[in-house]
Amino acid sequence: MKKGNPDSPIIIKKYANRRLYNTQTSNYITLDFLAEMTRDDVDFVVIDAKSGDDITHNVLTQIIVDEESSGQNMLPVNFLRQLISMYGNSMQSLMPSYLEASMENFRKNQKQFQEAVEGALNKNPLGQMAVKNQKQFQEAIENALKSSPLGSVVEKALNPLGLGTKTASQDEQDDDGMSAKDVEIRELKKQLAEIQSKIDKLDD
Repeated sequence: MKKGNPDSPIIIKKYANRRLYNTQTSNYITLDFLAEMTRDDVDFVVIDAKSGDDITHNVLTQIIVDEESSGQNMLPVNFLRQLISMYGNSMQSLMPSYLEASMENFRKNQKQFQEAVEGALNKNPLGQMAVKNQKQFQEAIENALKSSPLGSVVEKALNPLGLGTKTASQDEQDDDGMSAKDVEIRELKKQLAEIQSKIDKLDD
């Protein structure tokens, strides 16, 4: 959708039957389509077809009411209460310019806000790489073990519940009753636990 020329906004005529007529495209449009034009930053003015009055403010307010009523609430109740309380207040005349300036400032910095919401991982190449490759890393470890003589115990070795659950003293006590193969499996568990811990720290 093309943006309207700021010097010549699109004229939308509203008729008594509540229908909206786009004079640029010569067709009737819905309020939802007008909301889409607003989101696309298309400049327009809504004119009452009978009186010729500019009713853009009323129509935009209706769009907000419809959006809020559809469940996509963006205006907090406390904000609405405070806004209503400003009507008739001595500061009322200052509110329009204040709100407009605040929104304009927000839009100018919208990219920075979006980057902040995306989180620190997008700013941390190491953390992002760790999250992205964690699954592939784990699969590579599993495939390597499956191709080794320890394949029959891969599932047990990779079980998170079995990683790093024993203390050093307990391991020493178990050495006497374990075969060389069991000791090797235990060491693999410990190494996997340490690697996973390093990945988790990068993720944080």
